[in-house]
Amino acid sequence: MVVLTARGEKKGLEALKSLKYFGLLDYLIFHQFDVADPESITSLTDFVKKQFGKLDFLVNNARILGATFSIAPDTKVNSHDIWSKSTDEKYELAEECLKINYYGAKRTAEALIPLLQLSDLPRIVNVSSSIVMLKGKGEKLKGVLTGVTTDKKLNDLITEYLKNFKEGLHRSKGWPTFISAYTVSKVALNAYTRILANKYPDICINFVCPGYAKTNINLNTGTITVEEGAVTPVKLALLPKSGHSGLFFVKGEPASLEP
Repeated sequence: MVVLTARGEKKGLEALKSLKYFGLLDYLIFHQFDVADPESITSLTDFVKKQFGKLDFLVNNARILGATFSIAPDTKVNSHDIWSKSTDEKYELAEECLKINYYGAKRTAEALIPLLQLSDLPRIVNVSSSIVMLKGKGEKLKGVLTGVTTDKKLNDLITEYLKNFKEGLHRSKGWPTFISAYTVSKVALNAYTRILANKYPDICINFVCPGYAKTNINLNTGTITVEEGAVTPVKLALLPKSGHSGLFFVKGEPASLEP
């Protein structure tokens, strides 16, 4: 049984309904969930505990871009020029991006780990992005992916970033210049995934770039389908007991975190 979640109940139920054509309704259940809302995290945790008593795997897929696109209505764009039309200078968007992409996934995992520990084969999959491997991710983030870090260091890093952003100094201070908040959020999530993997060796915990899939986060300009993008996250969610942990997967295989 898979619990499908979404912030919007209407969209979640529509997604559930669309899956009936695949004969999957006997294996799916919907529960409204917002990773940015602590009460919602508690509600989902209580629901899983009451309904199932344990959790076998968690896929953290909630994410936002933290930027907007300056594109006139009905303008055709493709994957090559869409990012030149993105703007990420609004502090509120940056703050929300970190709140959802990093803190939301972090708090969700921490709330559900006690239920995962009751499973014979617990797994966590954090959906990330290969953008963290780009050289232009910023001087401030060097070493965060490959070095040893802690929760406190990550929180301090994000606090410093948001302070610099609010003051309009994030670029001059060496933070990422390309979809800045999104990049910081994914670097932080990846580093946190490695912290979790070290802290809970009995849980298989990995992070993955699903590929540049056609979704509304990139105005459907991706180069692969949603179904193709789902392949590796599903593979990691179903890893056998001897599966790898603490690794970053790109195109279905472990990848180096060095740019």
